[in-house]
Amino acid sequence: MKKFFFLAMALFFVLPATGQPDTLTAPQKNNQFTIDASHWTRGELRKGGLSNKKNNGMAIFVMSSTMLQFDYQYKNLEFMFAPKHVGIWGAKGSGAIILEEGWFSLRHEKTGLFFKLGRQKFAYDDQRIIGSDDWVMVPSKHDALKAGWERGRHKLHFLFAYNQNDVDAEGGSYYVDGDQPYKTMQTLWYHVDPIPQLGVSALFMNTGMQDLAKPDDDITQYQQLYGLYVDFHPQNFSFQASYYRQMGRNEYELPIHAWMASAEGAWQMNSQLRLNTGYFHMSGDPRFYVPPEGEIGVARKTEVRGFNPIFGSHHQFYGAMDFFYVTTYYGGNTPGLQDAHLGVQWAPVKPLKINAVYHYLATSVAIQLSECGRSLGHEIETSLSWDFTKFVTLQAGYSYMKGTETMKILKRTSNENNTHLHWGWIMISVTPEFFKIRW
Repeated sequence: MKKFFFLAMALFFVLPATGQPDTLTAPQKNNQFTIDASHWTRGELRKGGLSNKKNNGMAIFVMSSTMLQFDYQYKNLEFMFAPKHVGIWGAKGSGAIILEEGWFSLRHEKTGLFFKLGRQKFAYDDQRIIGSDDWVMVPSKHDALKAGWERGRHKLHFLFAYNQNDVDAEGGSYYVDGDQPYKTMQTLWYHVDPIPQLGVSALFMNTGMQDLAKPDDDITQYQQLYGLYVDFHPQNFSFQASYYRQMGRNEYELPIHAWMASAEGAWQMNSQLRLNTGYFHMSGDPRFYVPPEGEIGVARKTEVRGFNPIFGSHHQFYGAMDFFYVTTYYGGNTPGLQDAHLGVQWAPVKPLKINAVYHYLATSVAIQLSECGRSLGHEIETSLSWDFTKFVTLQAGYSYMKGTETMKILKRTSNENNTHLHWGWIMISVTPEFFKIRW
């Protein structure tokens, strides 16, 4: 009887436990919150290449950037908030605090559909056309809607932005001198990987600019950009090629007929040595003209043939000294640019990388001055990067350009400023992760 009693009690407690889910199992952790930071301080020394009316010799300055990133994720929802301080050491006003990013996104895993809304960075393909350019203190950012579909080997993205200076309760949409170089933007990007070693992208962009030829009228002029990008990377080699065209009308109602093409190749010889080479051509305005210093004048043009990479990461493509496309030419026009370059990267030990690149630079069109040829000069860039720890990196670089008289005249530098151009810099970056929790 006693044995029967203990058996009955055991079945009473054991059977319900085996027939129900284990309530003691740890619940699934769907929430994640992360706080991290990014800080860099960079000192620069520049001489030559840009307008120097005061003839004060070298320019020396130190700039810094500090950003906090707050990221929250719950299942298919993500929210990002990233305030940032930027400034020059000693500048009046102690720099500025801006919102680098502030967005939320939703994603449906089964269908591959998603959308992302708010202030965000865009980076597509090699970032020549659409990029963020983190080298500058305030990278390119957009207040926009990003929506699309990603499934398997296919990606389809749509971007939409509409900018205004302020709320206009009485209607109208006039937009100039704002935070963006454009008024409206719609972009369609499609990418496919036919095989693991090959990627192909197609891009179409429609950009609206405020009409400046008729400032009293609220008119928007639209220009279009379309093209292809191909990335092929078999084993230790990689090849990239792109071709883009621009059409439509600019903000002064002039028709646009411009284009650019590029080809890049690289060979990873071993774990320490990598070689790369490439060439690109950006079309220019055929009637480009710069009057001699001390005189005024401009060439009247009836169309725009100079290619304009509006949203690209210029620093990584057009020479590290940023003489082209980051800074403008006299009159705002462009003679285009040709760049043939050859580079090498050497990693003698794991935390250290050394880079050297040679550029031959020339205009795409002839300059309307008898003493000017197309050649702009030769540029040599050297840099090194050392990872002290997981979060701390030291970088330094030196660039030298032997400019021509054409370079000197195009940039309107002082007559006493010679054609030997120098730029040196040193930078330390710290990217710690302060806090991460899942629950």
